[in-house]
Amino acid sequence: MTAFRPAKWLPGGHLPTLYGPLCRTTPSLDRRRERLTLVDGDFLDLDWYGPETSDQPCVILLHGLTGSSDSLYILGQQSALAAMGWPSVAVNWRGCSGEPNHLARGYHSGASEDLAEVIAHLHAADPDRRLHAAGYSLGGNVLLKYLGERGDKSLLQAAAAVSVPFRLDQCADRLQLGFSRVYQARFMRDMLAYVRNKQRLFAHQGRDAEHASLAALGSLEGMDSFWDFDDRVTAPLHGYASAEDYYRRCSSRFFLGTISIPTLIVQALNDPFVYAHSLPEQSELSSSTRFELHAGGGHVGFVEGSPFNPRFYLERRLPQWFAEQGRA
Repeated sequence: MTAFRPAKWLPGGHLPTLYGPLCRTTPSLDRRRERLTLVDGDFLDLDWYGPETSDQPCVILLHGLTGSSDSLYILGQQSALAAMGWPSVAVNWRGCSGEPNHLARGYHSGASEDLAEVIAHLHAADPDRRLHAAGYSLGGNVLLKYLGERGDKSLLQAAAAVSVPFRLDQCADRLQLGFSRVYQARFMRDMLAYVRNKQRLFAHQGRDAEHASLAALGSLEGMDSFWDFDDRVTAPLHGYASAEDYYRRCSSRFFLGTISIPTLIVQALNDPFVYAHSLPEQSELSSSTRFELHAGGGHVGFVEGSPFNPRFYLERRLPQWFAEQGRA
């Protein structure tokens, strides 16, 4: 396993962050969709790829904020896993699969209960199959929170988390600085569109109770930061007293010490979403966790190679990690 060598033609933290979404060719995968009905009557769409076999572990992939199973880092990872003969299933968080979800509530950085339902469903379908999971950004935060909550009762055998916003409050602050405000503006546009789309749909369908829950949020105007959105939308829709309460109860940094399964964390010091002081100290990590910190890589970037032959470190590192755990 060769070390990660950041692409010199993508200096800094922003260029490797933006390269994948803006420049990467979209992998074409023939996937199978499964709809999972949740206990509260809502649904998650799961997109399967790779060999239909229970002889190899299955890797659950969790996308980031305003992403989906069609995010290029998800498609690339599914392709890489299939190349080694492993199946994978990409989870679309509530409302992220191209169809609004049924409830006023949505997904957020602490939605570990939804992940728990996915894992329980997969385990019930094939109790003997090994299950691994990889989460990116928001998905990484959800995954680490789930692992810390479950401790030795997790149904996963190994995990990996990439570009994790360990302290949600500090990341909300970080995204208000410099060029990172461009990312914040894009997130705000997409998140507000997500809510407004559901408002229109619920009104059209006559789903009065759910529409009333969204109407009770009041005006969606004037929100230009995560603090605004999470205080006025995320918190009231998901049972938190405020953005501060949501951040305190859902930041994965507070759950790291009780993780009991082999877990890889891949992070970059130049991540434009995450302060360096938001990263956990070694003393906060459980003995089963490996923290891999790189000087470069950006946010879910980690591009290698040349402009004519770009490569993506995560698509060789994560499969290797999971394969090592199978041999352990």
